[in-house]
Order: sequence, then structure tokens, then C-alpha cells
Amino acid sequence: MENKILQSTYQIRFQDSDPFRHLNNARYLDYFVNAREDQFETSFGIRTGEMAFKDNLGWVVANNYISYLVPANVNEDILIESQILDFGNKHLKIEMRMWDINKTHLKALNWVNLVHFDIKTGRPKNHTEDLMTIFKSILSPVETIDFEERTSYFSSANKANRSVVS
Repeated sequence: MENKILQSTYQIRFQDSDPFRHLNNARYLDYFVNAREDQFETSFGIRTGEMAFKDNLGWVVANNYISYLVPANVNEDILIESQILDFGNKHLKIEMRMWDINKTHLKALNWVNLVHFDIKTGRPKNHTEDLMTIFKSILSPVETIDFEERTSYFSSANKANRSVVS
């Protein structure tokens, strides 16, 4: 695959907002999960929901790390990118980034660690060869393995992009 970073666009919905008209902090994860599923289907024709019902396979979130950098506002168009930082027989580590539509400011950064899971047995299960091939084709690690350092990098980039208001 030529582009290893998957992306999709969304609009922040009113029902997902808090009283300040910002995306509610808990809803960021919903947008990230929806984007990951949409991107996987669009790019590879795999519907993770159907995979769970048909094959009794899916991913369980082991942990999420999220930093909120700039508010996402009601009715704002956003761009969500995802890339695979690491994977193995039973695990997957993904970075997801929520940008303003022009990619000048990162709104939120999410690292999620997933375990491939057999729903019937309730146990971790090896990825299929097809999945491993897909993951290899889009593997795109970053230089840092520290989430705080990665957040700091984007926070600094956001500050450098801010225009001076007089």
C-alpha cells in the first residue's frame, strides 16, 4: 500500500458536545473508534463488526492513552488519521490523530493497544496471515516510544502554528 497513514473526515455533532460546545472528552474515543473501523473497511474491505459476528474474532482494548490539545468544536470538520506503530501475533498498537480539516492544529492524540481476541473462548488469538500481511503493508512506526514525548512534540507544533492575534 502506497500511503501507510489512513485518514477520514468527520463533522463534530451537537449531541457529542459539552456545555462549552466542545467535543465531550469521552466522545473523542468514539470518533477514534469509528474512524478506525471506517478506515479499515474503506482500505481493506474488512468490516470489523461483521468479523466479530461471523468469525467470533475482534480486538479488545488493553489500554488507551489520550491527550486533548485543542478543542474540537460543534459543526467543525475534522480529519482523523491512523497508523500502525507496532504489531505482533496477538497485539496491535495504533496511533490516531484528530486534526482540524487543514491539518494545522492537532486536536487530540490517541495511542491504543489492542489484543486480538476469540470471542467464543474469551482468549487472545493469533492474527490471521491476511491480517498480518495488511499490518505489514501499513506499518509506520514513529521515532519515540514515549506517549508523553509524542504529545509534547505535537503541542509544540501547535504553538508554532498559532497566529498572533493583535
